[in-house]
Amino acid sequence: MSGFSFEIHYKSEDSRARLTTITTPHGKIDTPNFIFCGTKASIKGLSPAQMKECNTSIILSNTYHLMLQPGADLIAKMGGLHKFMGWDGPMFTDSGGYQIFSLGHGSVSSEIKGAGLQNRKQSLVKITKDGAEFKSYIDGRTFFLSPEESIKIQRKLGADLIVQLDECTPFHVNKDYTAKSMEMSKIWGDRSIAEWHRKDNGSQVMYGIVQGGVYPDLRKISCNYIAEQDFFGTAVGGSLGDSKEHMYEVVSYCSPYLPENRPVHLLGIGGFRDIFEGVKLGMDTFDCVSPTRLARHGWALKKGEPKDRVNIRNSKYKEDGSPIDSSCNCHCCQNYSNAYLHHLFKAGELLGMQLLSIHNVFTMNRLMAEIRQAIKDDNLNILAKDWYVI
Repeated sequence: MSGFSFEIHYKSEDSRARLTTITTPHGKIDTPNFIFCGTKASIKGLSPAQMKECNTSIILSNTYHLMLQPGADLIAKMGGLHKFMGWDGPMFTDSGGYQIFSLGHGSVSSEIKGAGLQNRKQSLVKITKDGAEFKSYIDGRTFFLSPEESIKIQRKLGADLIVQLDECTPFHVNKDYTAKSMEMSKIWGDRSIAEWHRKDNGSQVMYGIVQGGVYPDLRKISCNYIAEQDFFGTAVGGSLGDSKEHMYEVVSYCSPYLPENRPVHLLGIGGFRDIFEGVKLGMDTFDCVSPTRLARHGWALKKGEPKDRVNIRNSKYKEDGSPIDSSCNCHCCQNYSNAYLHHLFKAGELLGMQLLSIHNVFTMNRLMAEIRQAIKDDNLNILAKDWYVI
């Protein structure tokens, strides 16, 4: 693991919150931190240079989408993801397991968090112990993704931090299904590690994924399995319950059994309160598509607001000469008014989406920087009251 390390600098006495640094060949990530989703080798609406200007440390791309288009072989031929997309910082790729789940059950994010259980789409995927067979959403071609193939693809993509293949179970399945799925994910974890070791050249390290659904005993078993294997980091995945409170409870099932000497990532979480609660439960990094997705629909992230955001399309902003957040130092808030942003969205101008994306990315990075300082100052709970409304 030349070029990689994980260092713990400080642990809170009041919770499992901690300050750490993940070192990769492409740079360091001070945690707690947020990983922005560049699903198809692109942060929607922003260039890598703009992401750097917003103080971004690390971005994520998606194995499933990139294997379908443009293909891992082409990306490898172009020099790997870093060179292909012009990002020279740390990168994370997921395994494709999340998308396997979405094809199998539909309504991805709401299922994993336990809501929206109705109107599930018919399964498009066949999952066996060997891997997953699915059809491309682009052209209908049939693909097969095994643990070995997932690692081979991630190797070609060239991200610093990669992930084992797993099956991400939804909330509506029973304990027996969840247990069998967890056991299969353990087997897939063994196969992922074996494939990684087969051609390990020191340029990548792997995270194992904790499964077990909403069941404390299964979460413990999965955590113990991950701790016993040769993973660099741990990712907490799978169904996280049917409410925010249930989600925090499910994550708490994992906390006592996570290896302390490894970084911990909470998959697919990005709300302000969720991040604070996750940090207190020992999570080091988070990822979610929400900052830029919200921006494209006219929502600006803002501390202390219900649901963490304001709708810039609302008529009250039509003649509002103030910025989104007077305490924000992003390019958007320093140069443009709510009235101008409101106009851009009403006129359908792409600049509005870009400016809000800049603000939302900057705001997430600001949140994480303030959380790191609050952990150092032992006032995380005080900071939380400024950032979110229950």
